[in-house]
Amino acid sequence: MTTCWSRRGFLTVGTGTAVALSLPASSRATAVDEFAPLRAKWRTLILGEGFSPTAEPFRSRLAQLGTTARRFQSTMAPASGSLWPDLVYADPDPDTDQESAGYSANMNTSYNRLNTLAQAYCQQGTGLTGDTGLRDTILTGLDHLHDDVYNDAQTFYGNWYNWQIGAPQSLLDICVLMYEELSAAQLTGYLTAVDHFVPDSAVADYSGNSTGANRVDLCRVLAVRGAVGVNAAKIALARDALSPVLPYVTSGDGLYTDGSFIQHTTVPYTGTYGAVLLRGLGMLFALLTASSWEITDANRQIVFDAVEHAWAPFLYNGLVMDCVSGRAISRGLSATGTIQQDDHLRGHPVLAAIVLLGQGASATENARWRALVKGWLQRDYYSPPMDDRLISLPGLALLKAVLDDTSVTAIAEPTGHRLFTSMARATHRRPGWAASLSMADRRITYYETGAGENLHGWHTGAGMLYWWGDTFANGQYSDAFWPTVDPYRLPGITASRKVLADAAGGDWGASVPDVDWVGGATDGQRAAIGQQLKGLQSTLTAKKAWFCLDDAVVCLGAGISCSDGTAVESTVENRNLGPTGDAPFTVDGTAKPAIYPWSETLTGAGWAHIGGHGGYVFPGGASVQALRDARDGTWSSINKGGSTAVVNRKYLTMYIDHGTDPVNAVYAYVLLPGASAAQTAARAADTTWLTVLANTDGQQGISVPTLGFTGVNFWSGGTTGALVANGPCCVTITERNDGTAVICVSDPTRLQTSLTLTWNRPVSAVTSQPPTVTSATTGSSLQLAFGDLSTTAGVTQKITVTLG
Repeated sequence: MTTCWSRRGFLTVGTGTAVALSLPASSRATAVDEFAPLRAKWRTLILGEGFSPTAEPFRSRLAQLGTTARRFQSTMAPASGSLWPDLVYADPDPDTDQESAGYSANMNTSYNRLNTLAQAYCQQGTGLTGDTGLRDTILTGLDHLHDDVYNDAQTFYGNWYNWQIGAPQSLLDICVLMYEELSAAQLTGYLTAVDHFVPDSAVADYSGNSTGANRVDLCRVLAVRGAVGVNAAKIALARDALSPVLPYVTSGDGLYTDGSFIQHTTVPYTGTYGAVLLRGLGMLFALLTASSWEITDANRQIVFDAVEHAWAPFLYNGLVMDCVSGRAISRGLSATGTIQQDDHLRGHPVLAAIVLLGQGASATENARWRALVKGWLQRDYYSPPMDDRLISLPGLALLKAVLDDTSVTAIAEPTGHRLFTSMARATHRRPGWAASLSMADRRITYYETGAGENLHGWHTGAGMLYWWGDTFANGQYSDAFWPTVDPYRLPGITASRKVLADAAGGDWGASVPDVDWVGGATDGQRAAIGQQLKGLQSTLTAKKAWFCLDDAVVCLGAGISCSDGTAVESTVENRNLGPTGDAPFTVDGTAKPAIYPWSETLTGAGWAHIGGHGGYVFPGGASVQALRDARDGTWSSINKGGSTAVVNRKYLTMYIDHGTDPVNAVYAYVLLPGASAAQTAARAADTTWLTVLANTDGQQGISVPTLGFTGVNFWSGGTTGALVANGPCCVTITERNDGTAVICVSDPTRLQTSLTLTWNRPVSAVTSQPPTVTSATTGSSLQLAFGDLSTTAGVTQKITVTLG
């Protein structure tokens, strides 16, 4: 049931009420024909459809909605400066500082609560459906907020978002839901307020706060305002203002051809702002389809292509990877102890958005997306989506319909490697596990903080290596990881122990490292990746390399130097073992104590294994610091709006201690996700499996003969194994059993106007090459000359050859 209860029929345009405000005479026929259906369609998008209010999980969710609405109704107490006593929005010193942002957020939240009341009033099964007392409470609240704060005489303070996106979206949704209950005067006042804060000029230029997901949100405001106010021009403006969002971009906010998505100029944001963009576009496509304002821009196909090109690589068993969620990783428990977000709870709405967007895509795309979504839903054992109390009812209905659709066969997790050079990210997906990598360069921030959030995310861009198993460890970063992990020992990173202040580096991704060589080369299955690392507010420099293979990730570090006067560490692993932390830990066949705290220097360690997780091999042996640590933390320590309640999680950590002020220190280890102890020991014993060709400040490279794989990061050119480069580049070679080879080359620096690469291996013919190859000489060796690579955005150039 999706129709709002009403006590009188629809107001018609012919009544002369305020719904005809601002409507040109030429549009009156359109208004009669199309505006009411638009409002009805938006109501369905708000409330959902196709579900029974008496069936689970909807019955419980609707009852919960009713309970929440009763609480909000009983505590609402209109007063000057607030609608609820706990949400004071009157700012004694209005400006745009953090304190004012809190007051403006309270105004926004007040509208959100009224929206909750309106949904409880309109949805069946809430116990408040059509309740006249609730209706009067909603109308009282709307009038109070309008008269007291959100009107055309008010100057905004605090965070612009609350005035231009948050509050008007909720207000307009309420106007749609309560349309039949609102008088002409009320509609006039509310829409005038919206026009004041979101004028047409808000989308006049594609810049500032009006880009990417924010632009989509602003267009949503304009479109729904047009539907409520019977204003064709507003809807047309919303449609047209979407066009700059759709094409690929080469800098700043938006989608890139390599699948990257950026918001706030320097922040990889596929998982949060990207999710807002995806859902917003899905809703607007659905709203305007088959209307006079249907979105026909040919670039809409870019959005459809991005489902599998940009979003799917970061979705795994229902979660969306934290490396593309910015400061949202710090939103765990609110100050009141309410669960807000984790990687799974962020992932479920993305899945629903894909299903919604699919309704406007081709039949082939829609069918494949539903099959992908069904697989993600069925495999999310850690956080079953049907139990998700935070996803919207419409989203829940979309996902339940996919699960119940017997014509849809779930698709397994996609495998392969993806490099997102435009946002310094990579994903590596293999049968049984998936990993992702986050780095930083002069285009991509170390991390994002802002609005008091993600205060300790300093080193998340220092080569953090995340990984998950298919049937294990899917709660690795969901289960209170961020408030309890040692932020100087994130898995995969190299970092100075220099103490950093909360939010060090500045808000909104302001701080970026002055480095160019970050990226890699991939054939779509394997990859070589490198990061020229400079520490945040530190003298630390390093060269880090990862070689992503069939069942392993080989990790190298070199040139690790620092003069901070503090220790420098490279963290091999920092595994969240949950509240109990009883996973066994074995080193070179010897079980280590399972007590907390425990620590030991593992001298000459050849391999290690964490039960239920995976294995680690140290080629040639290494001195590794290992510890079991029970760590206390609070969400408020990393997010000012978080809970102060202390949580405790147990960790098993391994790190290489490079000492204080190291010079040209190195490390090498192999990560084997999901491997057993026996498999790990066997890999360590097979000394021929891996050859480290180089691990210096100039080059880092490996070969794996059984895979026919060679990968080299040339930081400054030189010779490594059979490869010679005359400048910085990244190279992978895979020799295949059919006598051919695939050579992948990239310029991660984006600075090389020419490059010569020689492979001292007999090659009889080059069978394919990109336009960037200006000459290719075969024979006893292969010499490739490249032209200008500076415009390739670090993207891999692939060459295939026949071996001699």
